[in-house]
Amino acid sequence: MFPPFPQEEAFAVCKKIIDALEHGILQLEQVGKISAERSGQGIMIGVAVCQKADGTSVILNTVSGISKKIKGSEAAGFGIFVEPIVSAEKIESALEKNDFQIHQLTEKINLLKKKRKRPDGKFENQTEEEIQLVKQRSFLCDESLKKVFGLYSFHCADGKIRSLLEICRKTQNTLPPTGTGDCCAPKLLDFAFKNNFSVKSMAEVFYGKNNKFRVNGKLCEPCDERCALILPEMLGLEILYQDEDIVVVNKQSGLLSVPGRGPEKQDCIVNRLKKLFPQCIPQPSVHRLDMETSGILVLALNEDSHRNLCKQFEEKKVQKRYIALIDGKLPEKFSKNGTMELYFRVDIENRPHQIWDEIYGKNAVTEWNWIDEEIYSSPDGTNRLCTRILFIPHTGRTHQLRLAAADIHGFGVPIIGDTLYGHCEKGERLMLHAEFLSFIHPATGKLMEFSCPASF
Repeated sequence: MFPPFPQEEAFAVCKKIIDALEHGILQLEQVGKISAERSGQGIMIGVAVCQKADGTSVILNTVSGISKKIKGSEAAGFGIFVEPIVSAEKIESALEKNDFQIHQLTEKINLLKKKRKRPDGKFENQTEEEIQLVKQRSFLCDESLKKVFGLYSFHCADGKIRSLLEICRKTQNTLPPTGTGDCCAPKLLDFAFKNNFSVKSMAEVFYGKNNKFRVNGKLCEPCDERCALILPEMLGLEILYQDEDIVVVNKQSGLLSVPGRGPEKQDCIVNRLKKLFPQCIPQPSVHRLDMETSGILVLALNEDSHRNLCKQFEEKKVQKRYIALIDGKLPEKFSKNGTMELYFRVDIENRPHQIWDEIYGKNAVTEWNWIDEEIYSSPDGTNRLCTRILFIPHTGRTHQLRLAAADIHGFGVPIIGDTLYGHCEKGERLMLHAEFLSFIHPATGKLMEFSCPASF
């Protein structure tokens, strides 16, 4: 996962903490049980450099897991130590009910497995008894994990508190990996957002013996396995890249790119970005995606970058690709790839709809490539045929791709979930995603390319 905030300032503090630990100025205190498999594996040390509402700075520090803490960090000038979201005692209490029975089942399973072992070292097939015992143990383990995960809630950038189970239902609808919520980043952000701090810099560093995965003192990114599940929900944004000039995000379907008119339309990518990055210019948007479209957006943090990126979009130097699922087969009159030029203008009496107008309409040039035909499962459980299309827009007209699909001058087959030009069932979203974006970095002049696969 790409680090959501600048790392340099926090990384410097992490290195000082490690130096203080190695010279005995600070100590790692054991405060909980540590499993045999994790003994001697090392930990992550995390730091967030924050700003309070009154403008003063504050440093937060923490460690990964729930079994250790840094003793004396505040007195030594390294800021506030952030405790685990859930204490080791509460976790042990949640696990206690099923723990003995799980161990009993494990012993029985191991005994049956040992009996299946042949002289050549291979195993016979599992017996029905062993299969049932494994199922019973899995049920009890899941029950225990649900109790543990039910203890976790996180303060988020928008001021709301979201539970871990709520986040999982929204993002993957399965239980998260063990230890989710115990990494440094969610602890630091939870404390910062709970106290209304702005995060200026955040970093994590490995501390321990070098191994094939980690090097002592090396800067690490938030993990893909656990943090990538939680942090986008805490931040309100899935940050694909950030530096002092730009931020690239993966916009979720159903969220506005820029604020609209009225208080009910103020929640948007731009306002969420400005809350996370207070130094951001008032209007960082350089392009937009429809509210119902998901995918890659680049935003500028300063005026020079904004001016440069806007010019690139105006001069058509930016490359974009979209994935769409159209509601049926591609009509036979269309080849599997090609380019269409259509003409549309806004329907004055029915905004924001666009209508065909060959005389007064603006031209919309769209390249398409057929990918495949597949079965789409709708929210009500029914299945139907759809076609996956790659769209490459050569102009940037309003609703260009939705019209290329739905209008009779285009495919005449709307994109699934299109509320304006097609049909959207309850619980459905527009199946349109901006999967690729490339542009020249406004400060460095380097080519920047970003890919983000569709979730459908």
